[in-house]
Amino acid sequence: MTVTESATGVDLLAELEPVVEQNLNRHLGTAKEWFPHEYVPWSAGRDFDTEPWEPEQSRLSKDAQAALEINLLTEDNLPSYHHIIAERYGLEGPWGTWVHRWTAEEGRHGQVLRDYLLVTRGVDPVELERARMATVEIGYPGRGDDPLSAIIYVTLQELATRVAHRNAGRASGDPVAERLLSRIAVDENLHMVFYRSLMEAALHLAPSETVTAFDKVLRDFAMPGRGIPGFTRRALAIARAGIYNLRVHHDEVAMPLVRYVKVLDLGGLDASGAAAQERLGTFVTELDRAATRQTEQIEAAQAKRLAAAPITRRTP
Repeated sequence: MTVTESATGVDLLAELEPVVEQNLNRHLGTAKEWFPHEYVPWSAGRDFDTEPWEPEQSRLSKDAQAALEINLLTEDNLPSYHHIIAERYGLEGPWGTWVHRWTAEEGRHGQVLRDYLLVTRGVDPVELERARMATVEIGYPGRGDDPLSAIIYVTLQELATRVAHRNAGRASGDPVAERLLSRIAVDENLHMVFYRSLMEAALHLAPSETVTAFDKVLRDFAMPGRGIPGFTRRALAIARAGIYNLRVHHDEVAMPLVRYVKVLDLGGLDASGAAAQERLGTFVTELDRAATRQTEQIEAAQAKRLAAAPITRRTP
């Protein structure tokens, strides 16, 4: 296979179509059927009109609430994501089959997260709905990627989402939430594997262009939920809790993908590709250092809060 014109345009999509079909068939053979209603503790539900929501009803910590709110509101933007990937890849042939299948699987995630949070009264349902309306009205802000960059971005994003869901489940303190989020993470991992396979094929077809795109995408990477109202506040809480921060991003997302596709070891690059490869190597080193600094800052802030906290003495 060869790239006939531009590796960042529609020709690459045509060249990748057999790889898409192969990995679509693998995905359909691997994915296990599951049902959202089986992951929700329905017996815990009460009517909101007779028993309004109160903060103390939540079984989740504040950090876990912030994580699940971001996870759900990110999933809520599915109509925008579907529109964008349909524009990038089209709705014909195996690309179109994948786009629809991916959308159907992602739709379950928002459904089951919302059901869980409402039934367990995990967050304020009024504020959650207002945030959903605002998020979907804004849509997904990242719309300028060419098809090659989009493949690389979604590979990173699906891996990051898998990690975020898994860590949020662990931090929730609720076995029901952990089981639910672990199941969602399985889907996200299969999506990541699909896109990662396309990225590997693109590295074979157009190594210099793909390395250059990878350098730019990783350098500019931001989760799709960044347009959510109150995202910065929630993201800081999640970072402090170790659910998703620079250390997690470096250790569990960026470096595993860099190592798996061997992008820093690739030879035969042209001058621009070799320069991008060098920049990428420098960037992941800088990311590691930034992650260490952030961890030190978080630990220092936590120590300061503990030192300032009043000492509770037992009454004799």
